[in-house]
Amino acid sequence: MTRIKILILHYWRINKTFKYEKAFIGCMDTKILEDIGFSNAEIKVYLALLELGTASAGPILEKTGLQNSVVHLILNKLIERGFVSFVKEGKRNQYQAVNPRHIIDVLNEKKERFEKILPQLLLKQNLAKAKPEIVAFRGIRGIKELLLELLEAGGNEHHTFGSSVKSLMLGDEWWVSYHKKRAQKGIAAKLLFNESLRQWCDVNKYPQATYKFTSLGFEPLTETIIRNDKIGLIIWSDKPLGVLIHQQEAAESYEKFFQLMWNASS
Repeated sequence: MTRIKILILHYWRINKTFKYEKAFIGCMDTKILEDIGFSNAEIKVYLALLELGTASAGPILEKTGLQNSVVHLILNKLIERGFVSFVKEGKRNQYQAVNPRHIIDVLNEKKERFEKILPQLLLKQNLAKAKPEIVAFRGIRGIKELLLELLEAGGNEHHTFGSSVKSLMLGDEWWVSYHKKRAQKGIAAKLLFNESLRQWCDVNKYPQATYKFTSLGFEPLTETIIRNDKIGLIIWSDKPLGVLIHQQEAAESYEKFFQLMWNASS
C-alpha cells in the first residue's frame, strides 16, 4: 500500500471516529443537568469544555455560539460552583471542566446538609394550623411529587384505576423504581389499567401487584390512585395536571367505586 493510500485511510478512520463521537454527544439527554441547577448557557459552556479539554475563552465562544460577555459570566459562575478550574497563562486564562463525577460529590454534600434541617422542616409542617385538603400539581416534575406524596400516605394497599399508556411519559425506570419502594413499605397494589398497558406490564412486572385490564373503546386521560385517606387524580395531557385530595370520607367513597370496577373486571 502506498504512503498516500495509508494517509488517506488514516484520515478516513479519524474522520469516521469524530463523526461517531459527535453523534453520541449530540444525542445526550442533558435535561438532568437542568434538573440539578444548570442553566441552558451553563450546560453549553460545561459540555464545550469537556470536549475541548483545556481552552481559552475564544474556542468556547466559537463552540457555544454565546456572546463574549455571557461566556465570561458563565465561566465565573461555574468556577464559583466548583465545576470549572483555570490557570493563568500570560494574559489569558486557560479553562478546564472538572471531572463530571465531582457533580455527584456536590449533590451528596447538599443532600447531607438538607438532611440536617429536614427534622425542623417536618416539625414546622406538622405544627401548621391549617393544612389544605386539596393541592394542585402541574408538569412531569409536579406529578412525580404528587405520587411521592401518595407513597408516604400510609395504609396497606395501593389502588389505581384508569391508567393509560400516556402515563409512561414519566419513564419506565421511574415507574419500576416507584413500585419497588411501595413494595418495600409492605404495601400491596391492585392496578386496574387500560388495555394499552398490557404488553408493557408483561415486560415490566411490579412487585406485590395484581393487574386487571379494561377495554373501554377509548384511551382515558384520567388516572385515579387511592392510598389510605388520600386520592390522587392525574390528567395525562401533554403537560399533565394533578390534584391531591386529603379527606377520609372522599377516600372511602372512591375506594368503594374502585372495588365495584375491580370486581366487574376480568
